[in-house]
Amino acid sequence: MNKNTGKPFIKFVMLCSGSFVAAIGSGITSFGLGVYVFEQTGLASSSTLIILLAFLPGLLLTPFAGVLADKYDRRLLMILGDGLSALGLIYILICMMNGPALLWQIGIGVTISSVFSSLIEPAFKATITDLLTEEEYTKASGLVQLSGSAKFLISPLIAGFLLQVSDIRLLLMIDICTIFLTVMVTFVVRRGLAAKASEYKESFFHEFRTGLTALTQNRGVFTLVLSGIGISFFLGCIQSLYTPMILGFTDSSVLGVATTISAMGMLVSSLILGTVPIKKGFTQMLFASLFFAGIFMAGYGFRENIILICIFGFLFFSMLPFANTSIDYLIRTNISNDVQGRVWGLIGIISQLGYVIAYSILGPLADYVFIPLLVEDGALANSMGKVIGVGSGRGIGLLIMIAGLFLSATAILLYNIKSVRGLERGGELCTEK
Repeated sequence: MNKNTGKPFIKFVMLCSGSFVAAIGSGITSFGLGVYVFEQTGLASSSTLIILLAFLPGLLLTPFAGVLADKYDRRLLMILGDGLSALGLIYILICMMNGPALLWQIGIGVTISSVFSSLIEPAFKATITDLLTEEEYTKASGLVQLSGSAKFLISPLIAGFLLQVSDIRLLLMIDICTIFLTVMVTFVVRRGLAAKASEYKESFFHEFRTGLTALTQNRGVFTLVLSGIGISFFLGCIQSLYTPMILGFTDSSVLGVATTISAMGMLVSSLILGTVPIKKGFTQMLFASLFFAGIFMAGYGFRENIILICIFGFLFFSMLPFANTSIDYLIRTNISNDVQGRVWGLIGIISQLGYVIAYSILGPLADYVFIPLLVEDGALANSMGKVIGVGSGRGIGLLIMIAGLFLSATAILLYNIKSVRGLERGGELCTEK
């Protein structure tokens, strides 16, 4: 395959387009189920439980999916992952045909989808390296994040409107249709590319260990990946709790609009990264974007004022593509291509352990600790409550603020780690060789 022709990039754009459509469908379902579960139970812990069940199985299987991405046809794995993930949604839809679905039924459905979706990301990330030159990586990262932003940018607006005229079943049907459209796009791309022949004859677990060795032998990369646990924990706070925080003082349509406006920050940044090539300064961009993301996250939880929430949400989301692109570039240029499927799988499970912890503990922590602190006559009502207000969502706002400040502190800590600062130079040396 000649990476210097324009055709590989066109193939990549087609894959991104399919991912864009899938992200819209997935975002519609995520938004709808979040609202549905919270309205049924009134508990933040119920919402975070569903998020955890949708996230954890896929995360645990990601390293094994990474090995498969290096052994077998990556595009075929993407087709299987997308297509079979629809089974979980179909199960939830069937459960809802005879009345409201129970929490455990929704949990089973999202778990099934998560298991099969685990095949997609390592194969997709490794396919980027297959198709593109190093000079195209930052542009590719911007386009990938642009497609991913649809989940937050377009989906909430659509879902918020549809929930006013229909119900969650319509959202599930739309998501199922987008999955099959994405499968068709990936199939078309696959037909135009030669399947990658497996170069590995060793056992599955031998290849798994090979990927682990490739990851841990670079101290800077491994440190960056480990720091991702803390970063993902703090980000998981806002991702899991913004829905109950906003629904505490308004309705789902306002929630959808606020989520869309906030996610426009991701759109703007992704467009910049997708059109303006960045050749250096990735470590500085990483530290700065994480630091300001934490500051804006703290502002997001400050008040029950939808305008302030939209402003700080926009600024918060605008920082994420810069952080993600920096991390993507620093890792991709310091790891050999022939083990990238396995390495990305391992990176996925290690760096995102913070999300697992966040989704496991933050819901109960909000319901039983922070919310009681800032209701009328709560322990902090006459102190912190005079600053950020009191009410059912103010405890959640305080929790988000604390997480944001810790995220900024993490950025400062990373800036002082020499091995992480040296990753950009390491990537340059690999290029020179």
